[in-house]
Amino acid sequence: MRAGVRLGIDVGRARVGVARSDPHGMLATPVETLARREAPVESIRRLVEEYEAIEVIVGLPLSLSGAETASTDDSRAVAGELAEVLAVAVRLVDERLTTVSAARGLRDAGRTARNSRSVVDQAAAVILLQHALDLERSTGNPPGTLVEPHERRPIA
Repeated sequence: MRAGVRLGIDVGRARVGVARSDPHGMLATPVETLARREAPVESIRRLVEEYEAIEVIVGLPLSLSGAETASTDDSRAVAGELAEVLAVAVRLVDERLTTVSAARGLRDAGRTARNSRSVVDQAAAVILLQHALDLERSTGNPPGTLVEPHERRPIA
């Protein structure tokens, strides 16, 4: 397992959830929820510097069948833009059902959908990042697919 903090990013239409790992890559914890309209890429760049992250993991939302969707394109676009501006690796990791799992966990903890909006994206980012950390620990390989800077697509 590589040492170093990783950031997990759950890209949504209205909000972007951010999580971070500990320096040993063992445990993911929530950081914050960014408003999509307020330049989340710049905020993520600042968080990478603040936490001295070695890598950014962006969730790739696929349908249950594995097909790509409009949300998939959106996440790829954000990941491509991050790859252009960050000095660390950006990786895409399958995130099927992370938001559903996060919402269910918050509901089970007694939170309503209304009072969970601000944290559900963070919780989804935690689930995504923890999955990526566990995958790397079990395989010995970095998770997901590396995003090359030239893969940048405009964000819709």
